[in-house]
Amino acid sequence: MHDVVIRGGWIVDGTGAPKRRGDVAIDGDRLVAVGVVDAPGRREIDAAGAIVTPGWVDIHTHYDGQVTWDPELSPSGWHGVTTVVMGNCGVGFAPVRAESRDFLVQLMEGVEDIPGSALTEGMSWNWESFSEYLEEVDRSPKSIDVAAMLAHGALRGYVLGDGRPNDPATAAEIEEMCRIASEAIEAGAVGISTTRTLGHRAGDGEPAAGTFAGSDELIGIGAALKGHGRRIFSVVTDHIFTGGDTAAGEFAWMAEISRANGVPVTYMVLDIPGRPDRWKGCLSEGLELSRDGVQLVPQVAGKPASVMVGFESSDHLFSGHAGYQRLAELGYEERLTELRKPEVRAAILAEEVVPASAMMAVMHASLERIFPLSDPPNYEPAPEQSLAAIARREGISALEVAYDRMLERDGHELLYMPALGFGGGNLNNLHSMLTHPDTVLGLSDGGAHVGIICDGSMPTFMLTHWVRDRPGETLSLEQAVNIQTQRTAKLFGFDDRGVLAPGYLADVNVIDFEQLRLDTPSMAYDLPAGGKRLIQGASGYVATLKSGEIIRENDASTGAHPGKLLRGPQELRGG
Repeated sequence: MHDVVIRGGWIVDGTGAPKRRGDVAIDGDRLVAVGVVDAPGRREIDAAGAIVTPGWVDIHTHYDGQVTWDPELSPSGWHGVTTVVMGNCGVGFAPVRAESRDFLVQLMEGVEDIPGSALTEGMSWNWESFSEYLEEVDRSPKSIDVAAMLAHGALRGYVLGDGRPNDPATAAEIEEMCRIASEAIEAGAVGISTTRTLGHRAGDGEPAAGTFAGSDELIGIGAALKGHGRRIFSVVTDHIFTGGDTAAGEFAWMAEISRANGVPVTYMVLDIPGRPDRWKGCLSEGLELSRDGVQLVPQVAGKPASVMVGFESSDHLFSGHAGYQRLAELGYEERLTELRKPEVRAAILAEEVVPASAMMAVMHASLERIFPLSDPPNYEPAPEQSLAAIARREGISALEVAYDRMLERDGHELLYMPALGFGGGNLNNLHSMLTHPDTVLGLSDGGAHVGIICDGSMPTFMLTHWVRDRPGETLSLEQAVNIQTQRTAKLFGFDDRGVLAPGYLADVNVIDFEQLRLDTPSMAYDLPAGGKRLIQGASGYVATLKSGEIIRENDASTGAHPGKLLRGPQELRGG
């Protein structure tokens, strides 16, 4: 008798092989049979009509603080994810001295839009070194497995001091950063991450620590990865989008880290407004260097990075209006009562627009690219669905359309502004990136950008949009599963997961594919200190198993916490 048998589903095994009908048997934390299983299970799951896949492996999240207070790692845990990698974009919380905690909080708050009050109150801060931080993560209850990269910003702050976030590092300081990075790798860090993008600003408005680090520093800390098996150096950088000598210089130091240390370097490729087709060069120029011991791996998104605009958002189209600012401190229900008054509406709409932030300025310049968010959400709307197009048809202003739509659903309605990945007004470029044989799926940003962005639901979007619902070019079901299981697991050397085959870890999703549905994003006030965040659930997950335990059933948590901390690569046991 087996511990668990999943009966009669369509097995999509993660390798890209054609789906097939069969059973899956689990004993302990391992898969023991995939195909025909005659023996019964102590627990049986009826998967007739459902698909059975490996658990999703999400390699680009920001749960560095949340992991210490949220066992579910929501929203990722709600969407079939069974393994996450955090510590991306050069921001994290270790190593840290007590007097520098606020520095790292405001760095994370600025770069990843996670409320600083939630981070300050939610974390125990029972650590200084990266090793001690991993011990805290290890002790924290978890539904899913967690791996962490060492963040360059935290490392730099620890060695140079938080008053010198972008000062040049001396040779001695680089040597010290390499020493501490080596200790972190030995303790279990799965890699090192850095950011070199000007869009990443700390809470004080300054560029994130490490943004202007010299190539000698980056190559120096990269040396800590040598001799430790499969580890990753992860880079987010604006410089490759410039092209020419600037991009070539950026790719050169990335290639040197890979060549000198025998590790992959993954870099982010984005479809950026105003730079049509530059993403193609970012792919080809990096991949051309991937020979003679160099492995540069482009990391791409599965859905457009999108801003959600509503009266509950941290920033919206009317944030800078004096008439709105007078109401901003009211309780939400009282504020809505005022906003619904015709005279208040007329006064706010009559004001001259003075953007209160860079984001608000972008919104006001993008009314042709802001759309009502449907239910279920439509992330690839046609141009005629934009606020501006609706306004032309109705003979009113686009801001009037926005104001009225944002008051719908009792003031909880959201508008959708795709910021990246929407070149040409569609997702065709993303399709090309996703189907490229050398890219890896990332950039879900689970746990981050909680005030105006809600992209941690990307794993479900990969099935609903790209496989089932998109009217244009699609992905096959087998492709969509492979690129968020075996392929992402393989990059980080997680060789024990991402495939449904005997010997692999029993991380499994059972999904009612035809009924799978993304919920409409909504604002929740469930962070520590009453902090708010955009969340998005899903329905259609019949069951999610982590290491053989059912952690979610019929879209609800079972309360099981079998998740573990992953320290470095994971080997496949037997088979």
